[in-house]
Amino acid sequence: MARRAGAETYPARLRKSAHRAYSTLRRSGVDYFRGDGSDWIALAGLLLVIPAITALTLADPVWCAPTMLVLPIVAGGLLLRPASLLGLYATAAAALIVESIWLGPYEDGPARVTPGTVLTVAACGFFGLILAQFRARVGVPWRRGGTMLFDLRERIRVQSSLPRLPQGWHREMALRPAGGQSFSGDFVVAARTHGGRTLEAVLTDVSGKGMDAGSRALLLSGAFGGLLGSLPPHGFLPAANGYLLRQDWDEGFATSIHLVLDLETGDYELLSAGHPPALQLHAGSGQWEEKAAEGPLLGVYDGAEFDPVKGHLAPGDVLMLFTDGLVEAADRDIAEGIDRLTGEADRYVSTGFEGAAWHLIEACAKDVNDDRALLLLSRKA
Repeated sequence: MARRAGAETYPARLRKSAHRAYSTLRRSGVDYFRGDGSDWIALAGLLLVIPAITALTLADPVWCAPTMLVLPIVAGGLLLRPASLLGLYATAAAALIVESIWLGPYEDGPARVTPGTVLTVAACGFFGLILAQFRARVGVPWRRGGTMLFDLRERIRVQSSLPRLPQGWHREMALRPAGGQSFSGDFVVAARTHGGRTLEAVLTDVSGKGMDAGSRALLLSGAFGGLLGSLPPHGFLPAANGYLLRQDWDEGFATSIHLVLDLETGDYELLSAGHPPALQLHAGSGQWEEKAAEGPLLGVYDGAEFDPVKGHLAPGDVLMLFTDGLVEAADRDIAEGIDRLTGEADRYVSTGFEGAAWHLIEACAKDVNDDRALLLLSRKA
């Protein structure tokens, strides 16, 4: 009873009211950031800014020129819906009329409302309205659009992460999108199957590059991640091929290479769908060997068959899977690119291949306008 009475004291009720107000304000702020809330707060703020700018202009038009009205107009184009934006424009037009009447004709001296001022403010309003209408049609406000792109990039990055391998194995992956963008059409999905004994990894190159291929890469990486481990290894590429055919995209093809590696014995199989060959370094001879499997592109025709190639990773051996952006360019063919890649990779034989994937991309294809990806696996001696 004493505890209940203490909870009903004035300070306790005040704390509860403050907590409810904070929760409501925070929820409104989150909804507004996501684009789910009303824009009346932004509209009210901008409507208060316009009289403030007008007052400063009337007081000192030299330091606060009439063209300062473009600031709330630009902000409105980013924050408001088209209907609210029209109300803001009407207020700005009224402010221009007041300024022109108060300051007098523009022929009387500088810092007046000139025809150029009116055209500048009108042009900013016109482009702001176009931007607002585009956002309304797409249904994604600007404050949410950046978050969605960030989330897209992070999902691709997380889905391309490689699982931990048992002691004695090293793996790493490096990815460089075209043109320094954040989105790539190259991705990796990997999983340990059969109780963790087998590593299955799929490196895929979606048609297109950069941001154009980013959305398709996200869709395919999710689908391929669901297929990987759910089907027998020889059934993965046929199922992936059927999935691409059902999408009916204009640019619906992709290349892919599927690695099935026994982590206990080092035996592996490679299945390829029009992908560049893998490269294996044999520690005993110090020579690189191309491991090329046969198979058509994904998404071209139904009933495609994919013939595997087998290999074995002995202690000290290295296996590299990569996309064509790393070894192919306008001024060289794929054979020259592979020679350059293996030549650069030889530098890491004596020091080990930890951290080599990123450096190999930088050394072999730093300024190539294509997505580049390299997956490197090594068995420690």
